[in-house]
Amino acid sequence: MTGKNVTLRLLDKADREILKLPRPVKGAIYDFQHKFKTNPDSAGLRLKQLQGHDKLYSARVNDEYRALLLHLADDDWLIVSVKHRKDVYEHLDRLTYSVNRVTGGIEYVDLQVVQEEVLSPAAPRAAAPTEPVPPPAEPAAPRPLFARWSEQQLTDLGVAPSLAPVIAALTTEDQLLGLVEYAPQLTGEVLLALYDGKEYDDVLEQVTAPVAAPEPVDLEDFQAAVERPATIVTTTDEALREALEGEDFGRWKVFLHPTQAKLVTRDYSGPARVGGGPGTGKTIVALHRVKHLVERLPAGRTKPVLLTTYNKNLAADLRSRLLALGGENLLSRVEISHVDQLALRTVREAEPGNRKRIVDESQAVREWRSLLDELGEDGWDAEFLHDEWTQVILGQAVTSRADYFRARRAGRGRTVSRSERAEIWQLAERFTQRLDRLEVQTWDQVAERAAQLETERARRIQAIDRQREEAGGLDNVHVADGSGGWLRYRYRHIVVDEAQDLRPAHWKMLRAMTAPERNDLFLVGDTHQRIYKNQVTLGSLGINIRGRSSKLSLSYRTTRQILRSALNVLGDETYDDLDGSSETLAGYRSVLSGAVPDLHRSGDWADEREAIAALIESWGQVPHEQIAIAVPTNQMASETAYTLAQHGIRALEIGPDGPRGDSGVHIGTMFRFKGLEYQRMIIAGVTDGLVPRASVQQRRTTDPARYRTEMQRARSLLFVAATRARDSLDVFWHGEPSPFLEELIRVRPPVAA
Repeated sequence: MTGKNVTLRLLDKADREILKLPRPVKGAIYDFQHKFKTNPDSAGLRLKQLQGHDKLYSARVNDEYRALLLHLADDDWLIVSVKHRKDVYEHLDRLTYSVNRVTGGIEYVDLQVVQEEVLSPAAPRAAAPTEPVPPPAEPAAPRPLFARWSEQQLTDLGVAPSLAPVIAALTTEDQLLGLVEYAPQLTGEVLLALYDGKEYDDVLEQVTAPVAAPEPVDLEDFQAAVERPATIVTTTDEALREALEGEDFGRWKVFLHPTQAKLVTRDYSGPARVGGGPGTGKTIVALHRVKHLVERLPAGRTKPVLLTTYNKNLAADLRSRLLALGGENLLSRVEISHVDQLALRTVREAEPGNRKRIVDESQAVREWRSLLDELGEDGWDAEFLHDEWTQVILGQAVTSRADYFRARRAGRGRTVSRSERAEIWQLAERFTQRLDRLEVQTWDQVAERAAQLETERARRIQAIDRQREEAGGLDNVHVADGSGGWLRYRYRHIVVDEAQDLRPAHWKMLRAMTAPERNDLFLVGDTHQRIYKNQVTLGSLGINIRGRSSKLSLSYRTTRQILRSALNVLGDETYDDLDGSSETLAGYRSVLSGAVPDLHRSGDWADEREAIAALIESWGQVPHEQIAIAVPTNQMASETAYTLAQHGIRALEIGPDGPRGDSGVHIGTMFRFKGLEYQRMIIAGVTDGLVPRASVQQRRTTDPARYRTEMQRARSLLFVAATRARDSLDVFWHGEPSPFLEELIRVRPPVAA
């Protein structure tokens, strides 16, 4: 056997095992994989087949450790485990490997380790009695957790058959969680879903079906099995190093869940959308999708792929992650820009004289109030008028009074009469004149102007294409771009992260920036995490995702306990799917386990801040940059930072561009935490009147539709904040708790501060 074209792969579960080994052993593994790929038959590697196995071999990593490898084909090998040499040759009959009949992926299980770690925990030694003690009554045998389902049913769901005896013996949640640590991934997901009370058919549909192999599975063909998405492996030296760094993103640069891998590489006939709850890896899928698209581009120096999201903070994070994923070569073919920046650049490119200052939404609402005060108008609410102007007038590109009378107002809540529309139109005209006089513009205006410019550009491109087609493929110089260049679509592929928070004008602009062809637009987002008012129906904007919408449901960040609490916050609200239908988090789950979130009641806001400082002090050595505090207002963020400083705890407030510093507890409003995650998360000030704001509650009778929209948005904000937590979540309030906490308080009484 030569080492000339040897492929050495690392199975996903094996890297977690290796991470627990001493540091010198990890270094030896790097050397081992290089030597093995050079020449597996080298005497120093001592490669040999294990007794009783036709595919399983051992090879020397160093004096103390051995790699266990599956021989897949001539020069194709898979590392499934790394063990101390004294543990390799005992219980060889307990090492099992097979091709899963549902997914077609390779699965490896060490039954000896599973039984020792899961079913036979060391029992504490009892003290010797000083006098005879009567024997205890025989306790009733606990009922096995999975007695309801037959072995065949579990196998049909994708559970590894070799684990059937262990599964039949499970009687406690701790045992189940222990098994999940060692079991193949699908086995763990199926068992946890059943344990959590999901019906068999729901598990089959939501957990098993998405990873099932599309073709019949040959249980003896390991070579075919290793190429399927269900066999999560890596092969390159660099990828192995990344996988063994121990950081989550380091692993995800290498290992993708089968459902993620399918979405990354799928060939779509048009725009596609990937949804899913927090922590399901939507952003990771978007980044890998960009890499996949770039790898299929013809050679060149242009940037035909756009990666965009809704704010500067997240765009900077996407850039650093994409650089880590593929280096400068990948980055050199991708334009990365937040969508408002992209719109502004488009407008200034077309209108170089337009240098108006940009004002944000809060400043725009203040200008509306000033206008109403100057006019003596007290019958209109400034926020209502601003939303009407942005969502209806700008959102539908309404340019005349007559058009506004015909404009759709679905979802706007309050009905307005014809005479009221006339008043609103007159006020909107005065408002835009006011902005012009102040030489300012809003981001909504910029986005709408960019959409108009790009739509017109796309029409001209299409006209050129039609004329070229009519002329038998010849270009007509008279219809070329007036600048002397040839018009082209700006991008070949566009990938959008956090799609739920883009404005309608953004979508019109993006649709016009790429030709309506295969794999043109790829969107990831979750409407349960929408934190702005931008509710859209993509189909009405020329982006048809029907039949090309998928969902991720396995959370890699949030524990099952925190997940349950976060889902309670959402209540029974109905969320849209960006295309006119409803979206659910059915099947949303986690295989991670941790503590139940703690609830803390305080007498007032000052007491609440003191309790937060005491809690952080009690955490000892937890790095402060891994702790975050989300609050309802900027003032509360500043006050919390001041209290922490009095306790000697450094705090960093999160602004529009991210944390203002390098180390310290991160503090910000709930809006600021989108896309971030922390080891320990604190949500403070979750008080009635603050979450949601009192002004929202006041609309319950005056504007019921707007009340429902604002309440849903407030729930989403709290949901986003709660799901930033990896290990622990603590929720604080003073006075009356937020109504969103009602269910949590019912099942988990609060601790008084």
